[in-house]
Amino acid sequence: MTDIHTGGCLCGGVRYRATGPLRPVIACHCTQCRKTSGHFAAMTSVPLARFALEYDETLVWFHSSEIARRGFCSRCGGNLFWEPAGEDRVSITAGTLDGATGLAIERHIYTEDAGDYYDVPESQG
Repeated sequence: MTDIHTGGCLCGGVRYRATGPLRPVIACHCTQCRKTSGHFAAMTSVPLARFALEYDETLVWFHSSEIARRGFCSRCGGNLFWEPAGEDRVSITAGTLDGATGLAIERHIYTEDAGDYYDVPESQG
């Protein structure tokens, strides 16, 4: 049986589907992820060959750097995707997945940029 994962933004303007296993969640504390999410970004990932947009009426892409772009909903502001240039994968904000995911945070990255109002678990920082 193939795992099918669906998700989308709050208003429903963007819906997606990913098949097969998802990478464990990585919590990114970099300044860009903090600015776009309002906290740190918790993201899973899937190869582009196993990812499909089912509905993208309100999806907009922002080129946040020379190495990546970020996908957002233009209506509700949902932070949905991070896509590295030249790679065949897309990172998906874990909180936008529908229902139980069975995923867990595997590690924290860019912890030197973490906000001063929360602690990063020592075993994962």
